[in-house]
Amino acid sequence: MVSSPTKIGFVGLGNMGLPMCKRLVAAKYLVKAFDLKPENIRQAEEFGAVAARSAVDCASDVDVFLTSLPRPEHVRAVMIDSGALAKLGANSIWVDLTTNQKELLVELANGAPPGVKVLDSPVTGAVDGARNGRLTLFVGGEAETVAKVRPMLENLGKVIHCGALGTGNVVKLVTNQLWFVAAAAIGEGFATGISNGVELGTLWQAIKESVGDSFVARHDAPSIFAGHYDPSFSLDLCLKDLGLIAELGRRVDADLPMTRAAIEAFTMARDRYGKDAAELHVVKRIEDDAKISMRLDGDWTPPWQA
Repeated sequence: MVSSPTKIGFVGLGNMGLPMCKRLVAAKYLVKAFDLKPENIRQAEEFGAVAARSAVDCASDVDVFLTSLPRPEHVRAVMIDSGALAKLGANSIWVDLTTNQKELLVELANGAPPGVKVLDSPVTGAVDGARNGRLTLFVGGEAETVAKVRPMLENLGKVIHCGALGTGNVVKLVTNQLWFVAAAAIGEGFATGISNGVELGTLWQAIKESVGDSFVARHDAPSIFAGHYDPSFSLDLCLKDLGLIAELGRRVDADLPMTRAAIEAFTMARDRYGKDAAELHVVKRIEDDAKISMRLDGDWTPPWQA
């Protein structure tokens, strides 16, 4: 089993990567960390990670190499263009935490040096889940390799082995598919109730105690009530994931109107508020068009502080 003092390389210290890196350092792993933003590397150093000079340096002389990046093209840039994949040593394991393309992962795995094992392990659970070790990790790859890194990954949350390499991303994208539909739908539900005389707090409580309950209702609605719409994830990244979901959907021999509607809803929000706007601007668009407010008084701790 991979356990302390296993040497870990970690590339990608963004909203999700930095707290995951911090948890691994707290679990007494030896972690080298790299990011394109020097301030993110400095934060990692403050909690005990060792600064790497580059992605290649981060991949050198480690047992496990982790990547947590925004997009598939960033993974290709790190692993191929920067040369990190070629630098991995025999018997090391690369675990990609990115929400990625199944085909790209298989391509990169086929090009890995002899003896290097590859797993995909996209995560769900938002920034607060990353901070508190309550993520769910969808892992694809050989069972024997998964077993080796499971003790390490369990410092980040619950590990679900989904099957062969790439299936972790299929499962992650299906869960996101359902989230996007629910996120767009809850704005419509709130607007319908408010416009027909129901107080928002009462409506929210009723939704949580009914068949309308969801992760969106419990975890994400407070970001709507507070009016910040959760800037830890952007509309641009939402549409990146929706594009990956649409790729998977083309293999389904049936029309998928709910997914198509979610893509349209998030595109409308992106076109109005900009690609960097917070993810739940998909709901703000409804507020603005309906000329209603979904502010609700309460102690709404932002997810990135929870």
